Parts: sequence; structure tokens; C-alpha cells
Amino acid sequence: MWQSAPVIVLRIVVLLLGVALVLFTLAATIKTVVVPRAIATNLTRAHFLVFRRFFDALTPPSRPFETRDRIMALYAPVALVTLPATWVVLVVGGFTCIFWGGGVHPWSVAFETSGSSLLTLGFLRPEGAGLQALTFVEAGIGLGLVSLMISYLPTIYGAFSRREALVGMLEVRAGLPPSPVEMLVRYQLIGWLDNIDTDLFQRWEPWFADVEESHTSQPSLVFFRSPHPERSWITAAGCVLDSAAIVASTIDREPTGIPDLIVRSGYITLRRVADFFGIPYDPDPAPDDPISIQREEFDDMCEQLQRAGVPLRSDLDQAWSDFCGWRVNYDFVLLQLAALVMAPPAMWSSDRTPTDRFRPKLRFRRRPPARPPIPLEGAIAGVRPRRVNRRR
Repeated sequence: MWQSAPVIVLRIVVLLLGVALVLFTLAATIKTVVVPRAIATNLTRAHFLVFRRFFDALTPPSRPFETRDRIMALYAPVALVTLPATWVVLVVGGFTCIFWGGGVHPWSVAFETSGSSLLTLGFLRPEGAGLQALTFVEAGIGLGLVSLMISYLPTIYGAFSRREALVGMLEVRAGLPPSPVEMLVRYQLIGWLDNIDTDLFQRWEPWFADVEESHTSQPSLVFFRSPHPERSWITAAGCVLDSAAIVASTIDREPTGIPDLIVRSGYITLRRVADFFGIPYDPDPAPDDPISIQREEFDDMCEQLQRAGVPLRSDLDQAWSDFCGWRVNYDFVLLQLAALVMAPPAMWSSDRTPTDRFRPKLRFRRRPPARPPIPLEGAIAGVRPRRVNRRR
């Protein structure tokens, strides 16, 4: 019966399906671990989303944040460590189909042959040079998967350590949870407000560049939580961006352009991470578009700064307008990313619920088309952006 025409056709179809499954898994593995750029794979995304649904069920909003944080701290490590198991299961399933289509019968023996080959156990060896060559290929794939994961984990934790070093240092300046008001007041009290560019902003520009590269090429890092439950990379980023926006718009001092560059560096980073997860946003918002911060909150912030002796501009209406012009560039993506990672409550970021909260889907959303290049005169003017160029 194994030589009848319908069975031969079925064996060929099953064999081809097995080859396709193995190639699909290997392609997802290479894109996830090897390729140094933000390439989306639906397999890896589906794996992490399944675990996210499970952890979301364990952390409903009704539970205390400390409990939810403790549980969610396990989400990214567990999903990452079990990812190779998903690859192994799919490769074993693919080679089971290949062996069955190649003449290894019944299915149970084909499965045992595939598992023995991938795990290099060697207790089953099929007859025939072709099938034995397949066992060698599968064994090599199994060793490759193990070696890739061994090399992948140190890379992940190296990037995590670089990220958390500066996030931890921010607590000294901005408190915990981080607050741009507390940070600016502290700089004023110690007489370092004039040094905020070199002491703070210039150190965070490389941090934003590193986060953009690491958190898009290794997206599981987005969900790795800080060692302290009240710290988060996204709330730290929001604090630094708000501080730069306040310095550029509200504090009365000679403009340097450095806070302007930090805001641009920061919102580009957050948008690139949002692009990877398919979070929709307006790539070119108007300076007067609404933001999540109310004028009353801004006025309260100004009062606190004035009481601490921080010099403010005389026209606070214009300062509010300028601040909104900066904040609108990152307001939406900041709130969405803070909600995505379940960040601890922090001023002007995770302490408010975003409108139209983004829910990840099993398939990646196509990235928005690239914007046309800025004209030369706009690029030159953007060195010291003001009202119009703040949109860029």
C-alpha cells in the first residue's frame, strides 16, 4: 500500500510540509538571534504573546502593583528561556514529517527518529544513506540551536546591564519614581543647574542610541524589568525627556541647543521601538496638538520650581506653548510603551492611561512609510529648533 499513487503523493506533500516547517523555524531563529537589526518574526511574536496573555491573567489591575510587578518580572525571562523549546518542537515536528515522507513508518518511529537525531541521542538509526544524512543534518541543527541560545543570553544581559546603569544613577538626581520637577529642583539646590547639559543630557544621548539599537534588535529587552520595582527604563526616559523639554521651554537661561537634541534623540528612540511593536502614532504632529498633560499640571510644576528658586521665563503662556510643542513629539508613544511594559507609576508617563491603548496582535503591523527628507534649509534651522521646527 505504501507504493500506491495516492500514498506516494501524500508522502511527498508531507515531506515538503516538513521541509517548509524546518526552514520557517530556522529563518525565525536567525532573524531573532543573528541578524543585527529590527526584523519582525511572527513565530517569536506569537510565542511572547501567548506568555503575555498568561501573565496578564495572573496580574489583573485589581491586584496590588507590588504583586503584579513581582509576577511580571518573570514574564520576559520565562518567555525568552522557553523560546528555544518552541524552536525544538517545530524542528522535531518538521523532521518527523520529513522522515515519514522519506519512508520511515509508522509515525511513532518517525517521531522517535527525529527526536533522537535532534538531541544527538542516537538510539534510532534509519536504514539508507539518505535518511542517515538527514539525521546528521538534524543533529547539526540541534547543536546550532543550543549554541545560538548560549551566545544570545549574554548579549541580552549585557545590554540590560548597560541600560540599567544609567537608570539607576537617575535615582540620585530625580528620586524614585523619577520626577523631572524633583530633578530640576535638586540641580538648583546644589548649584548645578548650569551644568545640567554636561552632567545629564549629554550622558543620555548615547543611552538613547543604545536603547534604540538593542531594544529593536532584541525586543525581549523591552519587557525586562529593573531590579527595583519602582524603576523602569521607560519612566526614566520620560523623566529625562520632560526635563529637557522644561529646560528648553520654561527655564530662563541662555539656550544651548543640547536639550533640544536630547528631546529629538529620545523621541526618535521611542518611535523606533513603537515601530517594531506596530504601535500607531502620528509621525508629524502639529505643535498645538493635544497632549496628556493639562495646563494646571504645568502651572503647578512652575510653582514648585519658583519656590525652589529656579529661574523661569516671564511669559509662562509662551512657555506652556513651547513645552507642548516639544512634548507632543513623544507624548503618545511614551504612554503607550509605559502601558505595554506595565511600568510603575511615575510623573507624566505611567501615572495616566493612554487613549486608544494599544493591544499587540499575533501578526506584525507594517511600519509606516518613511517620511520624505527634510529640506536643506529645514535641516540647518533644526540645529536650534524653535516653534516651527519643533515638529521635526
